[in-house]
Order: sequence, then structure tokens, then C-alpha cells
Amino acid sequence: MTQIQGFHAHVYYDAATIERARKLCQAAEKQFHLKMGRMHQRPVGPHPCWSCQLAFGPELFGQVIPWLALNRDGLVIFIHPETGDDLADHTRHAMWMGKVEKLDLSIFKDE
Repeated sequence: MTQIQGFHAHVYYDAATIERARKLCQAAEKQFHLKMGRMHQRPVGPHPCWSCQLAFGPELFGQVIPWLALNRDGLVIFIHPETGDDLADHTRHAMWMGKVEKLDLSIFKDE
């Protein structure tokens, strides 16, 4: 079985919802002591929307994911494990809360 080293939850937002997203990400960082990334105001990597990454270990999955489900306030969240296979992690292993967005998987073509 593939070993999961960690998880990323990418909170998607736009100009109208950036403050709601910032509040959610900061609250998650404070409550779970996870790592909050930058609040990107442009698409980054495979993500089609503005986003902020929340990074956490497998031991927090059972706490963070239910909390995000109850507190996302309508925001779309893309969740994936970190197994070392970026393409699989962003496709076959991925989960969505809210609308499923189309990722730009071209950055993984060399894998």
C-alpha cells in the first residue's frame, strides 16, 4: 500500500470570497497547528482558481476534514494526499468539497 506522508487542502476563492477564505484558513491554522500557505490571487500550479493551501499530517485527517466540511461556508475545497505520485494524488486519490473544478494537469505530464 502506498504510504501517505501528508495531506493538502486547497481552499478556493475569488475577489468576493477572499476574506471568508482567509478567516477559514487562519482558523484552521490556529485550531490544528497546521501549515497555512499564501493567499494566492491568481491560479497557481494545477489549480484553476485563487487558492490557499493547508498542509497537515495524516494524524490530523480525521479532525481537519470534518471541521472543514462544517466550516467551509460554501467555499470549494480540493483535498489530496501526498504519496509521491503527484498526478495520482491530484486525480485518483483526490476529494472535493463543493463544486468539482477542472485542474490543469499538464504540469504533471513528465511524471
